[in-house]
Amino acid sequence: MVVADGVRMTVKMIDWVRSRRATVTLGLLAVAGAGLATRTLPPPSAHASATTYAVAVPLPPAVRPAPQALVMAVNALGGGFQGNVGIAVRSIDDGWVVGHAMDRRMPQQSVSKLWVAMTVMDAIDAGRLKLDTPVAVTRSDLTLFHQPIAYLMKNGVFNTTVADLLRRALTMSDNTANDKLLRLAGGPVAVRDFIARRGLGNIRFGPGERLLQAKTAGLPWKQEYAQGNGFNLARSRLSPDVRRAAYQAYIADPPDGAGAGAIADALTRLHEGQLLSVGSTRWLLDTMAHTRTGRARIRAALPAGWTVAHKTGTGQDLGGRTAGFNDVGILTAPDGRSYAVAVLIGDTARPVPERQQLIQTVVSSIVATHR
Repeated sequence: MVVADGVRMTVKMIDWVRSRRATVTLGLLAVAGAGLATRTLPPPSAHASATTYAVAVPLPPAVRPAPQALVMAVNALGGGFQGNVGIAVRSIDDGWVVGHAMDRRMPQQSVSKLWVAMTVMDAIDAGRLKLDTPVAVTRSDLTLFHQPIAYLMKNGVFNTTVADLLRRALTMSDNTANDKLLRLAGGPVAVRDFIARRGLGNIRFGPGERLLQAKTAGLPWKQEYAQGNGFNLARSRLSPDVRRAAYQAYIADPPDGAGAGAIADALTRLHEGQLLSVGSTRWLLDTMAHTRTGRARIRAALPAGWTVAHKTGTGQDLGGRTAGFNDVGILTAPDGRSYAVAVLIGDTARPVPERQQLIQTVVSSIVATHR
């Protein structure tokens, strides 16, 4: 694609944002204060050991600057959207980063399943678990919301493996599969330890699906909520004031909050083999490439020849607002060059199609300026 075509496509995207009363602000220094920033980060070393903890060291500059058309597009999209949004795009090959509100912590929701999966793969690399380790999922393991694994139980048990649970958690966003993996890995403390040891920075990990969702709704968790429509019924009986207070407390300081920039950096390091062994990295990215959720998010904007390994996340609704509407992943162009992308919508009342369009347009902007 020639540069002129990319610029024309990006201008069209900016016009789309303007039609929704977006304000386009040009200039890197000015927009940095308003939430947009570009920063030069080096391409990670291909020779880094998967078991070496991250350290802060001086790094060489990017090979190329970020495309100005992409800077303008991300600025327009982030600044014009009616809601809290964090955007980060990192060129894995060239090292530059473009973003809007990259360091603001947004609710991750099921994006946090990535850190559970990485912690499990790290335990596999250390020999504490295996992909074929047998696991019995019982009714006491059930959580809430999306848990298709619940329908596979016979006599209250589903016998499976670690690999199967990983596939279900990542590609189907199965909450029960994820929480079972979390316990096998050593609980939230183990995931937080992995994040800290690997130096992933501005990424929090919450208490697990059951406790996180219950507190966001304003409820104490009871295992009986995992059966049928128990949780939704209990939530519906709460007073509107309790629900609003709990929702607002979660939005203001999400225990699973993360910055889009930190997630893009972590995805880059995963891609480059700095977080896990070569085999575990390949297995994890291949699994993420088969994600079934979020078909109208990143994947919907990819032209033929492009691929994505990604993870979505969607939070609870209250009064038309949603606490987290996300998609993060690694895009790979037909020429083999890759981008780590994170789009986190922390709180918005805009309709779902507009949220999807925001994510799609970020991806379309990357494709338009790729050269």
